[in-house]
Amino acid sequence: MSPLVLGVFQYMLPNGFSGQSWKHPDNRGVDYLTLDHWLGLARKFEDAKLDFLFFADSYGYPTVDGRIPDVAFRDAMNFPNADPMLVITALAAATEKLGFAVTASTVFEEPVANARRFSTLDHFTGGRIGWNIVTGSSQAAAAELFGREMIAHDDRYDRADDYLDLSLKLWESTWEPGAVRADKEAGVYVDPARVHPLVHQGPYHRSTGMHVVEPSPQRSPVLFQAGSSGRGRTYAARNAECVFVQGTTVEAVAATVADIRSQAVGFGRDPDGIKILVGMTVLTAPTHDEAIAKRAEMWAMSSAEGAAAVYAGNTGINLLELDPTRGLSQIEVSGEQGQSNIDRFRGADGRAEPTVGAILDEIRKRGLRGGIMAGAPSEVVDEMQDYVARTGVDGFLLEPHLTPGTYDDFIDLVLPVMRERGLARTEYQGDTLREHLFGAGQRWLGSGHPGAAYRAGMVPQGA
Repeated sequence: MSPLVLGVFQYMLPNGFSGQSWKHPDNRGVDYLTLDHWLGLARKFEDAKLDFLFFADSYGYPTVDGRIPDVAFRDAMNFPNADPMLVITALAAATEKLGFAVTASTVFEEPVANARRFSTLDHFTGGRIGWNIVTGSSQAAAAELFGREMIAHDDRYDRADDYLDLSLKLWESTWEPGAVRADKEAGVYVDPARVHPLVHQGPYHRSTGMHVVEPSPQRSPVLFQAGSSGRGRTYAARNAECVFVQGTTVEAVAATVADIRSQAVGFGRDPDGIKILVGMTVLTAPTHDEAIAKRAEMWAMSSAEGAAAVYAGNTGINLLELDPTRGLSQIEVSGEQGQSNIDRFRGADGRAEPTVGAILDEIRKRGLRGGIMAGAPSEVVDEMQDYVARTGVDGFLLEPHLTPGTYDDFIDLVLPVMRERGLARTEYQGDTLREHLFGAGQRWLGSGHPGAAYRAGMVPQGA
């Protein structure tokens, strides 16, 4: 088995994934507005040769019946939060190889401005930036905040297709290689014959201008996507280079992975050219019993009230108002938010459909995270190997209970065992994030990606 892709999951907010984890004496999440906090984490992850630091982000927050519930204030549930994009350049200056993936919405950001921002970040990170494409999260709260109507689930993906097509044209088509001459003697900075206006007349976005930022090391950022709904999987199969999936069972994750790779073939892409990761909280200690005690401690920090607020914020469905003895498919519920987190509890993951009460208990224990592995280091690595073999995922996005404690335990106890078995890298591949994921020399979008068609005849700079 080849070395696995290992990313680190973070929000820029005080709490983690576990109810009131912010108040744990060993959790430093409350330092989220101090630069030293993030600098220390970035250096730690680079020293461990982890591939990237992934920042989830959302303008929204949990709402129940149109208001923020008190538990969301008390437990710091995505409220308050800050903008992670603004810390990336500082983290890049403190590291040399670690990649960064940051979230931006195709609903609340304009594509031309977003493309300019990511090109700039790609320059300042030396080609280590990725864009986590989201079509909406906590839609009800975000729509209220921006004074807009909520957009239907599938319509958001229609808009996201158009948004990304314009973005790729900006990054890939307007500047030819060699357009930037910076020739002081000739007095020519940009060769006008090698810069071209794009023409994009899409259903939602139009542009006939030129990308104002000169080509960055990767041209396009590495494209991440995290939707696991039916439409989300299709979007990932066409566009994503790295997909973040979640599932309640191994069988559900395996089915999602197989579906994405199968659809990728239909889009003319190499199915193995997409890295698929699953979110996982790894709780480990020198002994099995100590690790299980950490899991019990984590579960004890959450409540049914908090679990209901988490689910309502993601899906728009208030579980506390539903019959706890029935399943979601037996109740008239609908939502235009978080469709994958509705489907996963309707029996779509291959297991018997849980009752509303069981859903609340599951979310109380693990939130909406991908999964939990708890055990001694060798037990965890055994489970990771089995998980990869049974699902076909390429690696894990490490979701913390405590920051930095959950990461410290993984780095100090689990990584050495992984390296003994050839499951974790000892050095980075190349200098850019895309090279970390796909191999040295792979700095640009692969030839099978639809964005590559916009740069016909071009070759990577320096190739």
